[in-house]
Amino acid sequence: MAQLPKLAVFDLDYTLWPFWVDTHVDPPFHKGRTSETEGANQLLELFDLVRYFVHREIYPGSKVTHFKRLQQKTGVLFSQMIFFDDEKRNIVDVGKLGVTCIHVRNGMSLHTLTQGLETFTKAQAGP
Repeated sequence: MAQLPKLAVFDLDYTLWPFWVDTHVDPPFHKGRTSETEGANQLLELFDLVRYFVHREIYPGSKVTHFKRLQQKTGVLFSQMIFFDDEKRNIVDVGKLGVTCIHVRNGMSLHTLTQGLETFTKAQAGP
């Protein structure tokens, strides 16, 4: 892969875990068993996913608004971002900004990540 994205964004519910944190489960969370940002942060800690992120930001509103805010905060161009989400409508909406969007069908995996990064590299190469 020639070029990596400067910013990678992952949806949480049905992307990093197989449920909606705000409707399918109740805190406090235990290993045995998202507008709910506190619960989402707790799960990221519990599943030891925080070690994979330099920065984490959970935004319970519109994905488009969130990406615009991320762009303003970081200065990273939309074309230098990649986004993984299970909801097709979010993929379509955020894709209109110029972000490389990857539709996650069965949760994140190394294969999904690798394919996403390959798609990003191809997008950078142009038509």
